[in-house]
Amino acid sequence: MKLYNTRDGIVIEKDQQLYLVTTQQWDSFISQDDVLEKATASIKELSPVPAISINETLAPIGKNQELWACGVTYYRSMVGRQEESKAAGGADFYAKVYEAERPECFFKSTPSRVSGNGGFVRIRKDSTWDVPEPELTLVVTSSGKIIGYTIGNDMSSRSIEGENPLYLPQAKTYDGCAALGPCVYLTDKPLDPSTSIHLTIKRGGTIAFNASIAISQMKRTPEELVSFIYRECSFPYGCLIMTGTGIVPGSDFTLRSGDEIAIAIDGIGELVNTVE
Repeated sequence: MKLYNTRDGIVIEKDQQLYLVTTQQWDSFISQDDVLEKATASIKELSPVPAISINETLAPIGKNQELWACGVTYYRSMVGRQEESKAAGGADFYAKVYEAERPECFFKSTPSRVSGNGGFVRIRKDSTWDVPEPELTLVVTSSGKIIGYTIGNDMSSRSIEGENPLYLPQAKTYDGCAALGPCVYLTDKPLDPSTSIHLTIKRGGTIAFNASIAISQMKRTPEELVSFIYRECSFPYGCLIMTGTGIVPGSDFTLRSGDEIAIAIDGIGELVNTVE
């Protein structure tokens, strides 16, 4: 089952049929532990509605929710961070956090800075090396239960983070710094480890970068990441958590205005955004 946050309300997709719920607010509905059961019950009382367009969908995050992120959860991410920070003397930090019990967790964005499917993402004007980071994103309730998954694009200014690891907040959090969507895949089961994340970047209609990775390559479990973020933080309306990336373009690639970023995750869908 999938949920879409739209301008008209919550759209539930079940067995290729769409149902519109107008009596619930997104963040209140999605933050309930039994949201799958309630969504299933809701469609029994509703009639199917026509297909929705990209222009009607919003990012699957409510105004009362927060977006957090985790880093260095894949080996390729560790290597990439070491490469970008080597000159600044910060390379060893990433190897240590990759092996440490405590993961790297950080606040990523408020809802107003997050774009939905079909929207624009941005690169900082004071950065010279920028990449998208395709990430499986957890949808977590107020109690800390993972009730679903979505696709995330954690935009990253590698030149700023590489200059000094302490500049991470500036490299990660700014207007247009993230995208989520197109939906929330609701399930009460863990994703299959063979589930793959695919990244394609087009420039002028031509593929400029293309790569894939299976979530089995993630060093930490989703539950582990949730446990650290929820350890001393409360989320009355739940939280969305990006789980890190295993796809890191090399130093010879940087995003440009007009680039199209497409991130697909098996079973969830595809998130497409354009660099402003």
